[in-house]
This record gives sequence, structure tokens and C-alpha cells, in this order.
Amino acid sequence: MRTTRHGAAEPLRQRWRVIGIPVALVSVGVVVCLAAALLIDGGADTRRTAKESVVDAPASVPPDSGSPTAAALATMAPTPSAARRPRTPANSPRSPSSTPHPESAASTAPLAGRIKPGIRYRGVATAYEAGDGNGACLYGPSGDLMIAAMNHTDYESAKACGAYVLVRAANGASVTVRIVNECPLPCAPGQLDLSQQAFARLANLSVGRLPMTWTLLSPAASGTLSIRYKTGSSQWWCGIQVIGHRNPVAVLEVRTAEGWRKLHRTDYNYFLAPEGNGCGTAIRITDIYGERVTINGIALEPDIAQPTRVQFARH
Repeated sequence: MRTTRHGAAEPLRQRWRVIGIPVALVSVGVVVCLAAALLIDGGADTRRTAKESVVDAPASVPPDSGSPTAAALATMAPTPSAARRPRTPANSPRSPSSTPHPESAASTAPLAGRIKPGIRYRGVATAYEAGDGNGACLYGPSGDLMIAAMNHTDYESAKACGAYVLVRAANGASVTVRIVNECPLPCAPGQLDLSQQAFARLANLSVGRLPMTWTLLSPAASGTLSIRYKTGSSQWWCGIQVIGHRNPVAVLEVRTAEGWRKLHRTDYNYFLAPEGNGCGTAIRITDIYGERVTINGIALEPDIAQPTRVQFARH
């Protein structure tokens, strides 16, 4: 019986050996396949995540250092932040930026202040009763009431005085005005306070506040410059004003025994020689484009606009 049981158990073991080896091999194969599948699938997920992060990441756009200064930016329409700008594929055409670049204008107008040529400023137009057309620039009465008051910030201590600007309203209407006045705070950067006559060219006065843009002009039709000495001017003190200039005036100098002397400009649009040095001598004027004109023979006579034979070139 013992021999019989042993005899019966031995073939059973042999059968399990025959069956167990393939089963073990199959099991190992399954484990290997599962591991490989996990590795491959994990790699696919990693690549997919990376691809999605590239697509979803906003384009990295550096800040526009060429825009007008903080106030100048304030005079323009805000642009979307870099985080909100859609990414532009490398192979797709890029549209030109709507944000102007003052540095390109500065290269052609190196003496320009806040108001530069080639720049479109954005703001609102309001209206005021201009009366006889006189204003903070002290040009005196004007027969042409297509005039405006520049906001305090862009007025920039009378640097805007005499500038010609083209105003375009959101409704498509436009008008050219000359800056003769200052619109004090709270007039915002970019804002123009137009004479009622000029505003009426754009919209009905009842509108009140009209979205618009404006750009600096160098007009074709313009006469010659005039020079005026301020009331009370003498050889011991004088104030000098330039009238009828095509382009904004940047610098005024008078000739002294030591050479040309640059005068300080006041916010009421006169260049002062407080101790009189250079009063009644030759005058040299420079516009924002760097063009200089020299004027001789201007008498030191206060309150008289004395015409000259010179004018700045058109740009």
C-alpha cells in the first residue's frame, strides 16, 4: 500500500512539473507586460501634460519700454496684459501692435516732450466757452476759434502751447485745433478741452464727453514766426514769447557776451531772462525736431508782436 501510494504520487508530481513551468512562465510574462504598459502609459501622460502646458501658457511679452512714460501711457488706450494676450504661433503672421512707440518718434524729434510726432494719444474731448480765444499760453485774442486747452499733464509747463493737433472722434469726425490754453486738473492725461466751436465739428454739444484720439501735426499752411516781449521787459529783465510757430518750440536762447544762453520757459509761455542778460539781442529758437532759426533786429518793445521772415520746416 505504501509502495502503491508512492507509485501514484510520483506521476502526480511529474504532471505538476510539466504544468507548473508553463504557468510560471505565463505569469512572469503577464507581470512584465503589465509593467511595460504602465511605463509606456506613464510616459504618454508626461508628454501630453508637457504639450498642454505649452499650449496653455501665455506668451511671454516684455513690457513696452517704448511707450510713452507713465503719463504718456495714461494718455493711450490700455493694452491687454501679457498674461491675457493670446499666444501667436511662430508660423502665423503677426499683426502690428496698436501700442505706439515713442522712441521711434523721439529719433526724429529729439527735443520733444510728452507730445511726440507719430504718436496717437487717446482720451476724451470736452468743450468750454473760448470767448475771444485767449488762454494760458497768452497768445491774445484769436480770430480762429478752432482751438483747444491741453490737459495739465500734457501741457507740460507750456511746452504744448502753439501745437497743432488733429482730433478724431470715435464717430469718425475730425477737426484740427491749435493749443492755446491749459485744462487744469482734474482734466486727465489725454483729455482735450475744445472750444465749443471745435467740439461742434465732432458732435453735438449735448454729448458732453466724447471719446477721441489726437495726434501732433506739422501743418502745411503757416505764415512766419513772430516775437513778442512781455509787458515790463527792459534791458534789466525781459520775457520773450514765440508766436505762429508751425512746430512746438523746445528751446529759446539769447546771445550774450559769453555766447548763446538758454532761457527758462514759464508755464504762461514766456522765456525769461530775470537779470536782463541777453535782452534785446539776437534770438535763436529750436523746435522739437532740432531745427534752429536765428532772428536778428528784434527791438526790445513790450507787447508788440514783431514778425520775422523765418518759419520751421514742415514734418
